[in-house]
Amino acid sequence: MAADSRGAVASRLATIEGHFHALHRMVDEGRSYREIVQQLVAVRSSIDSVVQVIVADLAADCVQSVRGSSAAKSTVLELRDVVASAL
Repeated sequence: MAADSRGAVASRLATIEGHFHALHRMVDEGRSYREIVQQLVAVRSSIDSVVQVIVADLAADCVQSVRGSSAAKSTVLELRDVVASAL
């Protein structure tokens, strides 16, 4: 993973961790379903943003590695499998 992508992923993971801590606290405090679901939606959104960063980095890496390479088919298949599993 590229260094700039690694930083973006780490930052987003820290945000997700904060959301999870907030969720635990909210459940312990007996907060409303609406508030808990809203926080879960924020977690899901944060996870989606991590996936986007990783898939974009993988796509760039795959394109870079297939240039002039005989392993293009396996690289493209790997990209396809990762994207399919993320959807």
